[in-house]
Amino acid sequence: MSTETVRYTFRLRPGRQAQAALLAEWGSCRWLWNEAVHQQQAGRRPTVCRLSKLLTGARADNVWLRDGSQVAQQQTLRTYMTALGASFKVEGRGRPKPKKSKTAPPSLEYTTRGFRIKDGRLCLPGKIVVPVVWSRELPSEPTSVRVYRDNLGHWYVSFVVRRERTDVPEADLPGIGVDWGVKTTATTSDPAFDLPHLGHRKRCAAERAKAQRKMARRHRPKGQAPSKGYLSAKRQAARIEKRAARQNTHDARAWAKRVVDHHALIAVEDFKPKFLAKSRMARKAADAAIGACKRNLIYLGVRAGRKVVLVPPAYTTMTCSECGTRTKERLGLGIRIFECAACGYTADRDRNAARTILATAERDRASADDIRHQIASFRDRGSVRSELGIPAQQGGSSMAPAVGRR
Repeated sequence: MSTETVRYTFRLRPGRQAQAALLAEWGSCRWLWNEAVHQQQAGRRPTVCRLSKLLTGARADNVWLRDGSQVAQQQTLRTYMTALGASFKVEGRGRPKPKKSKTAPPSLEYTTRGFRIKDGRLCLPGKIVVPVVWSRELPSEPTSVRVYRDNLGHWYVSFVVRRERTDVPEADLPGIGVDWGVKTTATTSDPAFDLPHLGHRKRCAAERAKAQRKMARRHRPKGQAPSKGYLSAKRQAARIEKRAARQNTHDARAWAKRVVDHHALIAVEDFKPKFLAKSRMARKAADAAIGACKRNLIYLGVRAGRKVVLVPPAYTTMTCSECGTRTKERLGLGIRIFECAACGYTADRDRNAARTILATAERDRASADDIRHQIASFRDRGSVRSELGIPAQQGGSSMAPAVGRR
């Protein structure tokens, strides 16, 4: 049986001294990260070897840096070089930026020689011993570990281990197309696998607004230390946001697993919801968590060995999934029904887009300009089929303009 590399995450319970030591370690690593960013912005174009030499010299000159773990500091520089390399290769990825002490969450990485597990506790350099809340056993010896803190102040540890790959059940359905939206988070070619808009953040809005009003009342002028009441209200607001985010993550994973378990081919609309943050649908789009659903679906599909195809969203809503005809006019977002003048096919426009995405993936061609040719074989069907609950278009009626480029 083959193996796979995964992460096992556990909760940490550091004491005051251990937490202070971790924050001090993070301060030295953050300084190194900012120094590497300065080297790049100054035009010196540092390499891994040059950064390692600078680290050696800095540790010789500064006692506070020498007191820290060299393993964690080296890993910080390697992480920086990985982020810098990705900024040149990944489209839309910006250059690494300096990390501020008030906004950047602490994160430390250690390789095998930088940590060990003894009596159920995590032992780090500098005599840092932290109890671990073991919720399950590790399948193998960890090769690396990452210690980090979230916005609530909770500490976690993530071990990289290898385990045997579990057998994935055979798919009982051939394929499915997924179209992303706001009213319905994921509309699929099979209505039984739709993911409705759950609205977890909307349900928490009143409770979050109450905590934020309390923050506003207890806010002190700039330059004064925040009060305990203000920090308590801030933690309460963050706790509410965290709870909604975890609910979204759980529902997205459960839905993605159900889709992956039943389908051999998963055609996903390559939709980037970033532009929605500047529209009037920004709040509802953020609540839908389209990006998280898409990442979970792709990750679980690839991990299970399914065929995952990313289809460009252009023209998917303009193209009839029944006959392959592409309309020439746009359809406003208020019109939710797609009607084809060529064959009379009528369906919900998101459902029609999902079926078009699936037809595109089945023909192994991802170009949006070829969608019409990819599904032109549908024209030889004798009868015109419509979705349940939507009346079929009568002959001779005018075509409703379909949506344009998205």
